[in-house]
Amino acid sequence: MSAAVVRRAQPSDLQPLTDIYNHYVLHTPVTFDIAPWTLERRAAWLAGFGDGGRHQLFVAELDGRVVGYGGSGRFRAKAAYDTSVESSVYLDPDATGQGLGKRLYTRLLSELEGTGVHRVMAGMTLPNDVSRALHLGMGFTSCGVMHEVGHKFDRYWDVEWLERRMP
Repeated sequence: MSAAVVRRAQPSDLQPLTDIYNHYVLHTPVTFDIAPWTLERRAAWLAGFGDGGRHQLFVAELDGRVVGYGGSGRFRAKAAYDTSVESSVYLDPDATGQGLGKRLYTRLLSELEGTGVHRVMAGMTLPNDVSRALHLGMGFTSCGVMHEVGHKFDRYWDVEWLERRMP
């Protein structure tokens, strides 16, 4: 197995990005989407990321195959929130435990420096010890838990929000 490459996402990554995300939609509570995303909808999402600035998307590629992604997007639609972004990292279930989440976050946070981002926010469905450890290890701190705010798989789920101040 070769070393993973972390690079900017490109349109040719659309299918694996969609497949990775839809796994979590269908099989886990980590996203509150309930219906899988179509390629058309995901293409519009992908088009929202640039080659710089506050909204960026990177993929982890292993042996020529996209096995994860991490990005930053708009936190809230009101203009006063523009210096805050919401981040997310998703990995192919077969690619977990290899440090790829950390590599994606390291690249993303490095690229966000100097873009005017003041805070990076991340929300996670609880429990999620692996994601929590990743975020804390990347310098995020907890800023609160919202209880039973999502309903999926016939139960209610809590969401913890974490934040990281950018230099």
